[in-house]
Amino acid sequence: MAKKESTLLNMVLALGIVTLVASTSLGYIYELTKEPIEAARLAKRIRAIGAVVPDYDNNPVSEMYRLPAPGNSDSLDVYPVSKNGEPSGYALRSVSAGGYGGNIWLMVGFLPDGTIYDISVLEHKETPGLGTKLAGDPFRDQFKGKNPSDFDLRVTKDGGDVDALTGATISSRAFGEAAQLAYDTFMKAKGHDQ
Repeated sequence: MAKKESTLLNMVLALGIVTLVASTSLGYIYELTKEPIEAARLAKRIRAIGAVVPDYDNNPVSEMYRLPAPGNSDSLDVYPVSKNGEPSGYALRSVSAGGYGGNIWLMVGFLPDGTIYDISVLEHKETPGLGTKLAGDPFRDQFKGKNPSDFDLRVTKDGGDVDALTGATISSRAFGEAAQLAYDTFMKAKGHDQ
């Protein structure tokens, strides 16, 4: 069998076929995994909502609305929760771009008066070991039951009330910024400008 000579046409044809097969496969796999990935994201969000607000009997995902964030071009997702038709809390999905490794996404739960019920870390790219402690109870516990109207969400190094994680001041600061953004957005929507 004779070996084919490499010509520009043969190389372009081979590259075109490989590209077509690869792009078709990639598109197929994307379509195949799109729904399961979205379902996993939704389940994670529902778990986060349940972790940061009191008991509820409504469907906060179907009642979700967006609020413009003060001093920010973005809007935050708000998930209202109620028990027996009475509002029992609100979960706000907030973000800070000030993390050491990038954005820190939080789900911040508030009682109707603005008191923080709990906070859950949705996503971050902080240093493993240090930044991941943001999601731990000892750090998050200092926010629970506090109302940012009389509890400064900044780290103590910046004059606030939050004890930063050792070696993770930048991450701690970003966590507080995201919580403050959620609080400011929530209170502005309730008509209590800060």
